[in-house]
Amino acid sequence: MYYPKLKVVVIASLLITFVIFLSTRTLIVSGQTKKSGDITVARIIAEEKADKGNWLAHGRTFNEQRFSPLKQINEQNVGQLGLVWHYDLDINRGVEATPIVVDGVMYTTGAFSFVYALDVRSGKLLWKYDPKVNREFATNACCDVVNRGVAVLEGNVYLATLDGYLDALEATTGKRVWRIDTLTDRARPYTITGAPRIAGKNIVIGNAGGEFGVRGYVTAYDAKTGKQAWRFFTVPGDPKKPYESKALEMAAKTWKGDKYWEYGGGGTVWDSMTYDPELNLLYLGVGNGSPWSSYVRSPGGGDNLFLSSIVAVKADTGEYVWHYQTTPGDKYDFTATQHMILADLSIGGQARKVIMQAPKNGFFYVLDRKTGQFISAEKYVMVTWATGVDPKTGRVNEDAVGTDYSKEPKLIMPSPFGGHNWHPMSFSPLTGLAYIPAQDTAFPYSNDPNYKPGKRGFNIAQQPIPNPEDETGIKQMVEGSVGYLLAWNPVTQKAAWKITYKHPLNGGVLSTAGNLVFIGTTDGRVVAYSADKGQQLWEAPAQTGIIAPPISYSVNGEQYVTVMAGWGGVLGVIGGDMAAAAKVKSHARVLTFKIGGKDILPPLPPDAPIPAPPPMTASAEVVQGGRILYTAYCATCHGGAAVSGGVIADLRHLNQNKHEAFVGIVQNGIASKGMPSYTGVLKDDEIKAIQAFVIKRAHDERASNKGN
Repeated sequence: MYYPKLKVVVIASLLITFVIFLSTRTLIVSGQTKKSGDITVARIIAEEKADKGNWLAHGRTFNEQRFSPLKQINEQNVGQLGLVWHYDLDINRGVEATPIVVDGVMYTTGAFSFVYALDVRSGKLLWKYDPKVNREFATNACCDVVNRGVAVLEGNVYLATLDGYLDALEATTGKRVWRIDTLTDRARPYTITGAPRIAGKNIVIGNAGGEFGVRGYVTAYDAKTGKQAWRFFTVPGDPKKPYESKALEMAAKTWKGDKYWEYGGGGTVWDSMTYDPELNLLYLGVGNGSPWSSYVRSPGGGDNLFLSSIVAVKADTGEYVWHYQTTPGDKYDFTATQHMILADLSIGGQARKVIMQAPKNGFFYVLDRKTGQFISAEKYVMVTWATGVDPKTGRVNEDAVGTDYSKEPKLIMPSPFGGHNWHPMSFSPLTGLAYIPAQDTAFPYSNDPNYKPGKRGFNIAQQPIPNPEDETGIKQMVEGSVGYLLAWNPVTQKAAWKITYKHPLNGGVLSTAGNLVFIGTTDGRVVAYSADKGQQLWEAPAQTGIIAPPISYSVNGEQYVTVMAGWGGVLGVIGGDMAAAAKVKSHARVLTFKIGGKDILPPLPPDAPIPAPPPMTASAEVVQGGRILYTAYCATCHGGAAVSGGVIADLRHLNQNKHEAFVGIVQNGIASKGMPSYTGVLKDDEIKAIQAFVIKRAHDERASNKGN
């Protein structure tokens, strides 16, 4: 007998079942069925020591140690490691993300805040999310349009976008659940490049813009609703207005002058934050002053709290608990935004709960993470700005005479690149060593007494590096600049071993229970060393420079190692010829390895021929003026004074048509590529001076190539 109504009901039932399946897509991993993005705070805590095979938080677990307990891949078989799959991203710019891996699904990000969900076994794209970032925000990004990753909690993926929004996405589909505007003042040149962090029931995010003139703050939002839970400003605002907290009232006493709040002050928390669920504290790594020069920012001195500090606040309320300032009165861009690690160490026969950091200023710090009490600090790279840290007070002993650049330039180490930049370090509880992507670099700091804030570009109150005709300033930065993979004992404050690289700003670090340390390099390699001795055991080509940190995880009993590859970041964008020396291209991709992997990277397309530049007709005076303007307005995207950033178009290689349209392009911008209009910012003769500088450097390049 035929029952048409029953047929309709059956079909409808099947359709409903199918829709429910799609909306709650599950993964069967190791005999367990889990909902996509099924992460809780309790689960992250439980997996801190367990060999569960996931990478659930930014540093794998809340302690941010970036240590994997997996050991299927070990020092005996790492030589059999092979590429198993690769996935090319949409935009070839700098890649700095740490992927999150949950039960066989990887959530990661690329340039302009794109989000990708990938199957970790095959590299198959499950979904992609484009937040439609306002491309003009590229000019507010000091160091490329990068993004350092997402947070995942209870079925949602949380993304902070370059243009200042916090988006909650369904982990299953990538569909947006809610969006929050995190910026307090869209007239200021804020950006966000950092990854959101989980802190209890909240999602926390800071911002960037310290080189451009902003006031730093951190905001916590309820993970379910997006409702603001609290906000903590890191530097005081206008003293004529009420202070937002007692902590800022205290901090204001350490600032001098009557304009610091007009400049913004800086203090952005643009990267590192670490959550301690046991103490319910959130540690904030606070950035540099805005502008860099304290002689301009805070005439008369002062420590300028909370610049270049680690600040502990209550995770639920944002209430200030303690702070430790690594660089009082920072005038060097010595941020304390670098990676912070929590660990339990035996120091002097006493068990201590510590927080560790190797900030830009060149000292490795060990602090009591409950109280902020100073335990120890020693130089881990070449340092000339200070002689040491007072063991009793914990205050750095600055070489006031040798670092006073108020009236004349001073060559100082480290440079603004830092002894260690944002690239995460790792700590192995098995070896007791911290593994730091460190470097030695120098910089000629020079105060600009005539500084006036500009509408666009760097606002750092530094005079331009000396004339490029002799390139003295550039050589001072480049010569002797080297990178290291440094194994550091935080108890003895001494190096255990060190690997030297030709270039600074190499990728972040992963350590594993297989007695291995993994790192990606500026010159385009993924390398593994023995964690105890630093012996190189394996390497693989990436065809592009690597600045992001590797991760490791397992699915169905197989261990994988993944690294985001893609040349860019600070060295790629503003490093000039220093970047070109690494001889890498910008090619953004995900690389995943396992034992016996057989995937092969296809060859990259050849470089286009370099066109001949127009005749050089401008005077030396015009060229020099153009150089100063270029440094102020163009270097953040197109490379440093040597005009060879290696990420965006090298302007020395413009064709004749582009040179003929040069003034119009700068005036009107190209929004689709992130090029804003400079109408009202630069006059036609100033734009032509910039073009003259570009042409001059193009001729210099051709002359140099002929000489080679």
